[in-house]
Amino acid sequence: MIQHTFGLLTRPATQWKTVANLPENSFRTLVLYPCFMAILPAVAWYYGTTRVGWSVGDHGETIKLTMESARQICILFYLAMVGSVVVIGYFIHWMSDTYGADSSVTKGIVIAGLTATPLFIAGLVGFYPLLWLDMLVGVVAICWAVYLMYLGIPIVMDIPEERGFLFSSAVLGVALVILICMMVGSVILWDFGAAPAFTD
Repeated sequence: MIQHTFGLLTRPATQWKTVANLPENSFRTLVLYPCFMAILPAVAWYYGTTRVGWSVGDHGETIKLTMESARQICILFYLAMVGSVVVIGYFIHWMSDTYGADSSVTKGIVIAGLTATPLFIAGLVGFYPLLWLDMLVGVVAICWAVYLMYLGIPIVMDIPEERGFLFSSAVLGVALVILICMMVGSVILWDFGAAPAFTD
């Protein structure tokens, strides 16, 4: 699985072609890819928010989460990442007939999971929560993930680039809706006891 990570970061077109030629059994194995990769940002942010902390302003005191609060939030963060990949993967499969592609739920989840690779890697900045750095790395990771999606969907789905562009744009729309749902869900969960608790 790890070869796909480096391939998508260094030579994405070649790696997508390799993925497109994988047998069905390999696709079933790759469904686990986002489950393993999502562990990286969850662990990084747990460590960063409990051990390192962050500060607001030039001379602000260091703010940290309690271990119990960080554990709860990071578990929910992990579930949100994996759940988002699964939902986006399902929609990739659901929309495939519209764009003349032959797909399965497994293939959709694999495409969504591999597309999210830069986001999983960028989550490692959580080890050192510094706002400007996190924002910079996050923007670069989002741009690379969108590029991977627009590049990969036509290759893996074996459809013309024009249709692939429309397909990818529809998937991007779904991803944005999911992002808004996660933001609303976060506010609701805070009311139900998952709000962050800070150390004294």
